[in-house]
Amino acid sequence: MHTTRSQSFGSTESKYAAADSLPIIDISGLNSAQLADRQAVGEQIRAACLANGFFVISNHGVDADLQAQVFAQARQFFELPLEQKMAVDKALSAANRGYEPMGNQTLEPGSPPDLKEGYYIGQHKAADHPDVLAGKFNCGPNQWPQALAEFRPVMEEYLQQMTQLSNRLMQGLALSLYLPEDYFRDYCTDPMTTLRLLHYPPQPADADPAQRGAGAHTDFGGLTMLLQDDSGGLQVWDDNHQVWLDVEPIPGTYNINLGDMFARWTNDRYRSTLHRVINNRSGGDRYSIPFFHAGNPDSLVSCLPGCVADGEQPKYGPITVEEHHREMYARTYGAKTGEAK
Repeated sequence: MHTTRSQSFGSTESKYAAADSLPIIDISGLNSAQLADRQAVGEQIRAACLANGFFVISNHGVDADLQAQVFAQARQFFELPLEQKMAVDKALSAANRGYEPMGNQTLEPGSPPDLKEGYYIGQHKAADHPDVLAGKFNCGPNQWPQALAEFRPVMEEYLQQMTQLSNRLMQGLALSLYLPEDYFRDYCTDPMTTLRLLHYPPQPADADPAQRGAGAHTDFGGLTMLLQDDSGGLQVWDDNHQVWLDVEPIPGTYNINLGDMFARWTNDRYRSTLHRVINNRSGGDRYSIPFFHAGNPDSLVSCLPGCVADGEQPKYGPITVEEHHREMYARTYGAKTGEAK
């Protein structure tokens, strides 16, 4: 999920981000039996979240072969004829699941449509599930392309592994805030999750300078975990130096960033940072697989302990996860939805 920004950030020029521009955190310590090892990871996460809310994780435990299968299935889907893709158009889904056509989204108001197409997958709940019958936000069945027999099992397995990883990273975030490790346990129970497959064609040489693969935006949920291919194109806004940083893909890692809801939760101590995509470096197609972990819809987002100084009041009042997302969707898209990396 994301928030659009109307502010202009100039042309496609950017400053190259070397490997040490974003911190790389080995999170294997979160699996340690020693509390000190887990706390050490939490301290690294804290430093990254206080800086700009973007960091890289390694040794995350997600199966590399499964990642390769996800990319392969995504490529096969986007290579299907348009009529087959439109058969699972997300406009046919009350839960915003399925195919999003090329140019359907414009993340920077006043700019040309984003140069990408996508596919949304979430936690599958049948039409007669109590949450669906109750009209819970973005809750319902997935749509699946009939032409690809392996698409559904691969995506469902990946969704499960990413949910497990997100829950573990939420433990690290709790430690980073000096909270009990299980502080976000209820938030991680039956969470809203979205897996999005994205395809970016090469940026045309004669493209409008204002056109992006994905315009500048912040995510408006909780936690985002991005699997990139080797094409590059992701850029993060460095507010301190007022430049865009090119985030070079690093094999075996995930790019992590926080959304607006988590920034709100921490009274803006932790950052939700602008980012965008311009596929003008690879000369070919770019594929990326962002995963969005938004938590249990009924969880209350209220200023976390330790995030308000003595004598100060929180900037934001309490709100549930579902209320936050409904508010942000209505403000940003009306009936439309989206997120991009």
